[in-house]
Amino acid sequence: MREWSGMSDITVGRAELDAARLLLSRMGISPADLVAAASDRPPAPTFAEYVPVISAAVSDGTRRAYGSYWKRVLEQWGQRRLDEPTPSEIEQLAEYTKTHVVARRNARGGRSAAEHLIAALRCLYKRAVADGYVAAADNPALKVAKPRRLPSTRRAVADSRLAEINAVAASTGDDPALDSLLLRLHTETACRRGGALALRPVDLDPDQCLILLREKGDTVRWQPVSPTLMRHLQQHAEERRAVGTGQLLRYRNGRPITYRRYDHLWVRIGEHLPWVYVQQLSTHWLRHTTLTWVERNFGYAVARAYAGHSDSGSDVGTTSTYVRASLQEVAAALAALTSEAHPLA
Repeated sequence: MREWSGMSDITVGRAELDAARLLLSRMGISPADLVAAASDRPPAPTFAEYVPVISAAVSDGTRRAYGSYWKRVLEQWGQRRLDEPTPSEIEQLAEYTKTHVVARRNARGGRSAAEHLIAALRCLYKRAVADGYVAAADNPALKVAKPRRLPSTRRAVADSRLAEINAVAASTGDDPALDSLLLRLHTETACRRGGALALRPVDLDPDQCLILLREKGDTVRWQPVSPTLMRHLQQHAEERRAVGTGQLLRYRNGRPITYRRYDHLWVRIGEHLPWVYVQQLSTHWLRHTTLTWVERNFGYAVARAYAGHSDSGSDVGTTSTYVRASLQEVAAALAALTSEAHPLA
């Protein structure tokens, strides 16, 4: 039986080779041509040579997300060629990154750092394959699995807590008007920081109370806003000399704000509200807050549109990340469960 199985495998193997030879012959390609094509691939550059190339080619958002991880790659492999690292070496670098991540209060054991390093290398090698420096089958980054992503700790903020946040922003700091406008903009539209920073005076449609949001993934969408928010955005642009296609959100001196304004804002709020510091709240919590409210009152489909998520691809279930039950809702369920009116009580 073993001899028969072996002969069968040999027969199948020969048949496959014959079929491959026939296909190549019909295409006018010889085995020698395949060998010559492989040898014609240009020599792979070093990471030190190639990282600046892709850094200049990607979008600002991608550069912000992966820049620090490409820097880590340069520190470790700067003089190595792209086709040298193996999947095992990428895993070792990911583990090194995981254990040497900067410790923060909301750190989760470096899992996110390892995930982003692998994603950064996948981005790099995807372009290296497109440029012909690495064969698609030899892409080592695709042969390394990303760490499983843990559920987000972000959730909707209770109304009373949100009022505390707005009160601190409006009464402290060197520019309460700017900070209050930022919080109102994000709470009302559920936009991301990138969408707010990309907002321009020409993106305001006061007649229909719409603003044009340009966010990650080059997505563009019109978002309804209240007349109150529209009025304050227009007033802000006029007072701070934001015109045309220039950035709308600015300091008093007319200089455009950056992501650092958000960082300083939440640090200051955390100094006045210890629970904000303990839970490491950020602007993205406001997105969770708004989308949760919209989903509870108007349904999942409206919440998905409000978030700017598409109806296809990986976005289909993304909205569920933002509309999870809050601690307050769980507590309310517990209270109802243990109330005198419930049979369990």
